[in-house]
Amino acid sequence: MRAPATLFDATAPWRLDEQVSLRDESFGALAYHHGTRRLVFVKSVELAELIARLEQFESAQGALGALVPVAQHGRYVTALATLRDAQIIHER
Repeated sequence: MRAPATLFDATAPWRLDEQVSLRDESFGALAYHHGTRRLVFVKSVELAELIARLEQFESAQGALGALVPVAQHGRYVTALATLRDAQIIHER
């Protein structure tokens, strides 16, 4: 079992899983995991951009600092933890 969302390590390097396809939508994106055949709704354009660009940064924290207003970091860390649990993203 994975650690709860509150224990998401934002200081670690993360990336979109290589088996995941992202399809941009007006509400954000659809993330489809070809291995698990799971479909996940990414509920904002900003979150979709964040997960698509995670690999460009040394850590999730670096990506958050560059792409997300500070006041919203907590909300996005929770979303990243949920995406980790759904195997949409993983540590590099």
